[in-house]
Amino acid sequence: MMLTKHNSMMFTVSAISLALSVPVAAQEVSGDAQVATPVDNAVNPVPEAQASSRQATVADGEIIVTAQKRDQRLLDVPLSITAASGQQLASAGITSTADLGKIAPGFTFQESQYGTPVFGIRGISFFDFSSASSPAVSVYVDQIPLPLSILTNGALLDVERVEVLKGPQGTLFGQNSTGGAVNYIAAKPTDEFSAGLNATYGRFNEKKLSGFASFPITSTLGIRIAAQAEDRGDYQYSITRDDTAGQRSYFAGRVILDWKPTDTVRFELNANGWLDNSDSPIQQFKGFAPQFPGANPPLEAALSASPIAPNNNRAGDWDPGFSLKRDNRFQQISLRGDIDLSSDVTLTSLSSYIDFKGLIPTDNDGSAVRNIATRSMQNFKIFNQELRVAATIDKLRLMVGGNYQRANLNETLFQPGSATNTVLAPIPGGSFFGLRQQNDQLIKTKAAFGSAEYEITPELTIQGSVRYTDQKNDFVGCTADQGTGDAASAFGILSTALRSQLPGFNGVPTTIAPGACVTLGDDFRPVDIVNSDLDETNTSWRGGISYKPSSTSLIYANVTKGFKGGSFTPAPFIRTSQITRVQQESVLAYEAGFKTNLSRLAQITGAAFYYDYRNKQITGFVDIFPFGNLPASVNVPKSSIKGAELSIETRPLEGLRVTASGTYVDAKVDRSFVTATPLSRPVDIKGEQLPNAPKWQLNGDIEYRREVSVGTEVFVGGSVSYRSDSYALFGREPQFEIPGYALVDLRGGIELQDGRWRAEVFGRNITNKYYLNNVSRSIDSITAIAGMPSTYGVTLGFRY
Repeated sequence: MMLTKHNSMMFTVSAISLALSVPVAAQEVSGDAQVATPVDNAVNPVPEAQASSRQATVADGEIIVTAQKRDQRLLDVPLSITAASGQQLASAGITSTADLGKIAPGFTFQESQYGTPVFGIRGISFFDFSSASSPAVSVYVDQIPLPLSILTNGALLDVERVEVLKGPQGTLFGQNSTGGAVNYIAAKPTDEFSAGLNATYGRFNEKKLSGFASFPITSTLGIRIAAQAEDRGDYQYSITRDDTAGQRSYFAGRVILDWKPTDTVRFELNANGWLDNSDSPIQQFKGFAPQFPGANPPLEAALSASPIAPNNNRAGDWDPGFSLKRDNRFQQISLRGDIDLSSDVTLTSLSSYIDFKGLIPTDNDGSAVRNIATRSMQNFKIFNQELRVAATIDKLRLMVGGNYQRANLNETLFQPGSATNTVLAPIPGGSFFGLRQQNDQLIKTKAAFGSAEYEITPELTIQGSVRYTDQKNDFVGCTADQGTGDAASAFGILSTALRSQLPGFNGVPTTIAPGACVTLGDDFRPVDIVNSDLDETNTSWRGGISYKPSSTSLIYANVTKGFKGGSFTPAPFIRTSQITRVQQESVLAYEAGFKTNLSRLAQITGAAFYYDYRNKQITGFVDIFPFGNLPASVNVPKSSIKGAELSIETRPLEGLRVTASGTYVDAKVDRSFVTATPLSRPVDIKGEQLPNAPKWQLNGDIEYRREVSVGTEVFVGGSVSYRSDSYALFGREPQFEIPGYALVDLRGGIELQDGRWRAEVFGRNITNKYYLNNVSRSIDSITAIAGMPSTYGVTLGFRY
């Protein structure tokens, strides 16, 4: 499914034309998870055999979830989950996974200075520069993995609902989910024709058009086509010249085929893709921090004279003439098959293949001075296969299965050197030179898993699950000259000077060919290539007990062990000693919680948790002679996370819905560990708060609806999301603090003919609050990435 601008727009036009071509009676959109096949509050979980075709939920507004790889009422799942329908996501202004903190307290987002998204839950995340590094929060669409965070851009297209699972989810969703998992459920083909169209116009000349069409082709085959196109003008500007940036250009499409040849056999084919030609966000220069003062006085003078960016979400700077336009292309095809071997046994197969090619340019110093502006290129090919059997034997529910994943990840980072950061400035050609960082990994993962659930009494149930994982990671890479020979010449001279200090130096100078590796070995000679491997195994497990005092209440307790696989340092390898392999991290989590549904009066959920966090992976710094502190991945031996959360939804008056939720997290390093701060200051981080782990996250939402005539409703609502302060990196240096902030959104509109027509006006961040999602040090600059400014607009929708 190759995507270009031409065929993406043709796909959009075709999908919308199809959506408008056949007028039929009004039908509710399956993206609104409040209406679908009725479910009795008191029934048992939906059989696994039906899990692939269920459209949504209904009873008393409850949502059916698949957190345990089968359909269950949210109230019956003994896990901490935030679930929201597609309509709820749209009303909250959630357009990407990065926005989920608006509805799921405990969920956090950062963007690295190289454009990599970083997701976290309850203080657990993995901040890394590389797009090829596995996250600590895994993302799925219909249980199909998107194993790298950069692949999640199109996950929200035409979704029925989202489930945010908190705490380690390794037993059923695999390793690399020590923080949790996000599972999107795509809207599925319907038995009758349905279609919809949404059009949005907003600030910065934003234009968004999305539509879907769903209909049966035959009595056994159904199809659903969805597409979305977005275009927005520049919203950011240069503080030193008349120049702007920040445009958005994005397209996504999906085709789902549901085939049910018999009553016992079901297949679902999903072909989807997206194209993103948006600008990378500009970074804000917040200070000059040279690692080697005096190395290049003219450059230092220019950087130190650069204006500090104001506290304005739109302001920043970048090199004149440097294009920030991305070129990211994602294609995926997946196939799910379900075969009922008997009335109580179902065989399920999940197969998927991902092809992603990316180009991400970033001006990392946040100034108009030529210092460091990078281009990161990715070529990822990922195959995943899962096979499992689910069975029900009287009061026992079993599941066993296996999983295989092969990920071929090739990443190249082009960046110039910075003379204020190196000892190369005095060398001819050492002021600026092009570097190419090659990071190629072949990761093979094999796993076997199983789970059991036994109903001791109708009220008391015990659960257990386990997964064994074997992962092999073969790495090939180095830092190389870009082909001009400048870096090769500079590093050749440096190598000769360093070798001359060693015993037995023969006086022969080092020569490095243009385009060759410049990474220096222990003897200060350049290496041809670096080969390394990392083989790890682990066993994730979960044990739990749940008690239902009534059909509308649940009390549960779980103990869970989860792992995140080890990885290689993705930063530029100046010395081979900088190429470190961090071992896998683990979390032993204890959690107890409750859920209760007091009809329309209130729905309340809560949980308390404690995590024993071992070998947390961070991008730290190591002293590499003669270059000083350079980035490298390290393990923090011992940390802990203590916290609690509470969520309440109530409908005190007819037409009035009020929700409030909050999470408290105390995430700290428990054991002495000395590392370098971003400003090259050694520090013992014992007692420090984990990076990007705010202690408090609070959310509130209120909406009032009133019927003004038969079939016509007006509504007005608003929401607020708050997070307390945190630090982007260890060291408690004030330059890297992320201050706390609150964002306020408002909405209002009208629905006609029971929702067939809809018009809504909205405002996001209506106070135009200045807030940050990351602060970092990029070579010689301290830079920040700000969030979106105030936006507003109108959305018109039509449904068949």
